[in-house]
Amino acid sequence: MRQNSEKRFLFASAQEALGILGHNDAHLNMICTAFSAQVVSRGEELILSGAEDEVDQLANLFAELRYLYRQGHPVTAHDIKYSIRLLKEGRDSKLHEMFGDTVLVTAYGRHIRPKTLGQLVYLQAIRHNYITLGIGPAGTGKTYLAVAMAVFSLKNKSVKRIVLTRPAVEAGEKLGFLPGDLQEKVDPYLRPLYDALEDILGTDTFQKYMSKNIIEVAPLAYMRGRTLDDAFIILDEAQNTTPPQMKMFLTRLGFGSKMVVTGDLSQTDLPYGTISGLRQAQQILNGITGIECITLNESDVIRHEIVGRIIKAYDRYEQEQH
Repeated sequence: MRQNSEKRFLFASAQEALGILGHNDAHLNMICTAFSAQVVSRGEELILSGAEDEVDQLANLFAELRYLYRQGHPVTAHDIKYSIRLLKEGRDSKLHEMFGDTVLVTAYGRHIRPKTLGQLVYLQAIRHNYITLGIGPAGTGKTYLAVAMAVFSLKNKSVKRIVLTRPAVEAGEKLGFLPGDLQEKVDPYLRPLYDALEDILGTDTFQKYMSKNIIEVAPLAYMRGRTLDDAFIILDEAQNTTPPQMKMFLTRLGFGSKMVVTGDLSQTDLPYGTISGLRQAQQILNGITGIECITLNESDVIRHEIVGRIIKAYDRYEQEQH
């Protein structure tokens, strides 16, 4: 027989309660829908009553959301849904670690942190390895978090510059026929990386770093023959590299440097029959000390929830075709 219990939970202020429970109790309503235990809100106090195990879960949930809020993070609907999910799966012990891991604060005052356990593991891999492969679908934050870690490393003076590159598959890496100088030729392919850097650094700082070559961008073909010391190097859209290109890139790593390679193996633009250098690297480099491959999936998608459903639908369709 399940025992009933009652607990009281206090917020520090009405503002804190609003930040966690949401406007018009939107977040609280989401939580109440997921549990059979009752939650009564009275100003800065919650009264939790019902089955003892659910009351304990709810108390733990509100404690973690309060911790998140006190770290300076706005509590979002995603945070509520994801926290409930982890509680239901018995994996809530990781919430505190995930909520407390702030990578940095952007020029616009936004805190960058992992929003899923997969993202937490990805960030930890980047911190502890020379080379990290981040593989996963769109919306999992693999590129944005890599850029955030690059900026953190630069500000922390553990590297002297950031080097960004992507394979320009559509131009066949033969950029000579495109109009403009090298920067203008490469810009369309590196726009997502620029957007992330501007969002994190602010436009003025980003442009200053670019003009001083503290941030360098180049097509993958221009990496040949170089050794990159004291740099944080990001290869984005790596599923579009060939095996020779990937080998060439990985062997550019110099002393005091880190590399992050990101890509989505379901979005390869290589000619039919061409092996992806990222897929091959995932197999070849498995188990090598100092290199780690992290796979993110639809549960790590942090865009609009419909994106996760689209990814699942396409995955099901592709599986049915084989």
